[in-house]
Amino acid sequence: MRPTRVRSWIAERVPVSLRSLEQPLREELPVHLRVWMGWLGGTPLLLFVLQVLTGILLTFYYRPEVTHAYGSIRHITYDVRFGWLVRGIHRLGAQLMVITVLLHIIRVFVTRAYRRPRELTWIFGAVMFTLTLGFCFTGYSLVYDSLSYWATTVGTNLLASIPVIGPSLLWIVRAGPDVNPDTLGRFYNVHVGVIPTVFTIVLALHIWMVRLHGVARLESDPRRETYFFFPEHVLRETAMALLIVLGLVLWSMVHPPGLGAPADPAVTPSHIRPEWYFYPSYRWLKMVPMQAGIWTTVAFIVGMVFWPWIDAAIEKRAPGRRIGLWLGATAFLFTLYLLISEAVS
Repeated sequence: MRPTRVRSWIAERVPVSLRSLEQPLREELPVHLRVWMGWLGGTPLLLFVLQVLTGILLTFYYRPEVTHAYGSIRHITYDVRFGWLVRGIHRLGAQLMVITVLLHIIRVFVTRAYRRPRELTWIFGAVMFTLTLGFCFTGYSLVYDSLSYWATTVGTNLLASIPVIGPSLLWIVRAGPDVNPDTLGRFYNVHVGVIPTVFTIVLALHIWMVRLHGVARLESDPRRETYFFFPEHVLRETAMALLIVLGLVLWSMVHPPGLGAPADPAVTPSHIRPEWYFYPSYRWLKMVPMQAGIWTTVAFIVGMVFWPWIDAAIEKRAPGRRIGLWLGATAFLFTLYLLISEAVS
């Protein structure tokens, strides 16, 4: 078959041309993305792809059964060639994904890019942040060493305190009233199946909404300057991606992942504490009565999801005072205080 006929055959069945790609590639972005953490949009996507790829490699050797889970993690870490590196990148990538998604949310909050007509874009972003925490919680439990086992036990115990649906939700998560052999399998299925599927759908919807409405411009930028998505922004994102991958590899080499003692339901560690990204919630629940802590946590999550409408109502009653920004800054600083106070305790 001649080259021209091959091109014609492909063009007929896949009607995509350079001209059809020209418009999104030449999209004009507001100039503030150059300096105001503009790379935060693509970084969580990169990390999600890395998590999927390294996670697939880990599933080749991981066995989600209580009698083999710890041994398979040990085998990956100490026996499989470069298994420690893959596990290190996967573990550190999850923590970095929490940071970058949170920073992206902060950027959108500060620039007020959640306002009409971008409310749904914000909601999808908030859902992705929640799913990222779910990724980390379920993934940490799969290690099945002593600390991860008891952190999972304590973490799931909190579900029982949720009003009305708490006990039923606890039963669904644990596959029973207590942590049992089926709990690990359920966490594994949620970690490698349910959450990635939902995250992919929400991510696609988020990107679609960004494509529909474009990137929001700053209110305080009267110049309305722009720059092109390609090649400048693409090159910036590519450079950041290379730096992140290099950083993950180097950090994993300098600080390879370790492994604690095997999980023993009969032996409770002297000091049980979740991973650092749950420190604020953990600290808050120690400061206030349990029911008050659960209710305020639920209220915080609901407020974050529906913040565009809350901010619009505040702005309507007190225009120009940026009360919403001050409320958000106060919440962020208080959350940072909870994190640091728990870290140094």
